[in-house]
Amino acid sequence: MYIAVQPVEAMNTPVSYRNLPSLAGLGSLKDAMKTGLSIEECVRRLKRYHYAFKRLHEILVARITAEPIYELKMGFSLHAHYCAEHVAALRKRVSEMREPPLGLDVVPDANLEILFDEILNAPTTEELLLGVYEKALPALKCALERHKADTNPLADSPSIRVCRFALLEIGDMLDFGERGIAALADAPVRGRVAGWLELLDDALAAAGGLDGVADPVPGKIIRLHSAKPFKFDGTPRRDERFPDPYNMGVNAEVFLYNEKFSPEPKTLMMFYKRLREIDVPEMMASIITETPGKPWGYYRDMTRQLWDEARHAMMGEVGFANLEIDWPHKVMINYTWSLALNTQLKPIERHAVLYFIEQGLMPKNGKRFEWEVGQASHNPLSALFQDYDWADEVLHARIGRDWYLKEFANAQEAVKYGDECWSRVLMNWENWRTQGLTQHRNWWPDVYRDACKHWGIEPDPAVLAYSTTYQTVRADLKELTGSA
Repeated sequence: MYIAVQPVEAMNTPVSYRNLPSLAGLGSLKDAMKTGLSIEECVRRLKRYHYAFKRLHEILVARITAEPIYELKMGFSLHAHYCAEHVAALRKRVSEMREPPLGLDVVPDANLEILFDEILNAPTTEELLLGVYEKALPALKCALERHKADTNPLADSPSIRVCRFALLEIGDMLDFGERGIAALADAPVRGRVAGWLELLDDALAAAGGLDGVADPVPGKIIRLHSAKPFKFDGTPRRDERFPDPYNMGVNAEVFLYNEKFSPEPKTLMMFYKRLREIDVPEMMASIITETPGKPWGYYRDMTRQLWDEARHAMMGEVGFANLEIDWPHKVMINYTWSLALNTQLKPIERHAVLYFIEQGLMPKNGKRFEWEVGQASHNPLSALFQDYDWADEVLHARIGRDWYLKEFANAQEAVKYGDECWSRVLMNWENWRTQGLTQHRNWWPDVYRDACKHWGIEPDPAVLAYSTTYQTVRADLKELTGSA
């Protein structure tokens, strides 16, 4: 058990010049006189925080795809991004503290490993929320707060800064989790999982707390959900607000690039394209989860992109809400792209398709064109969202160059491979209709009518009659053979 050494009472402590803040505002001279944590103890604790954030990142990413509830997909995407950033900050801090080799891939405590394995394998959404937001994150928050209290505020100022930033975002995560648990985990649910929650408490106690400061409680922790190794589920799932997830009845890109249509209705198609980007985090989560052994920079950058794509989806949601369009009932958001890529391609092939698409967004007829449409549409929100969407995609193209392009001799080969991989994906347009999974209903006229009502104008008959599907034209406007 670690005991922080308290400072001796300082005698005749000098006063700062005109009572200006001492020590650059880090604390008083008295605060800086406490012995605090040694480098060895500080690094030991930092490595445990690092492990916790790394495992939380793994858990949140791995559960995005198969989690049906839209708000949770979005929340997990953001929180995974937070965790990836804090892992990077902690790795950097440990590297500054006489610690080569860093040893950051070593499990710091077997009982902590059980704790996070159990949460990763939680069989229900409710258990996952309780494990992450009621057990793991509160324990991590307590550890970071104790670090701030125990360490010397002057000597260990860089570590305190890392802890402060982490605590800020943990607070946001806990607020989200508390509201999610209140909505989904009622008393009967808690009753059913009480034994498992006790197991998580026991694992933390056996580890001496997340930071290992307390005396470990003796006893062997018996695995429950993690008795068998975790198996990633790459099949995307959606909640009941996505009633027609195989619908490919409205080709947004063909409409968007048709010069005879005005910018105003094109904003609707762009909001549709943005909201449809739910499938990008679903697909990217599979790449990240199924690609082990990369430098942490890979996971950090890929998770940033995953979060950006989730942001884009929510931009579409806000865009429809701003026009008073009931998107769950009027706009048929599908998951056919993530479903096809996750079930038909290897991780590197999925990344290849992603890179190919990103490169296609860089020319003037890509993201710049969408921004120009937003600017010309007299819809300030559309213009704003496309402005940021364009900036994000420039970043994503750079991420692709950093982590995908290096696998190839040149950029041309990388793009060609991505096109080939996408061309091998069978979308089964006709088969899905034959099987009764969808009728590829053209939902566009109803959405356009609602928007015209909001705008106070009469629908344009030519726009109203639009009915091009994805049966023979891909999202990059490449013509397809059959249903592929």
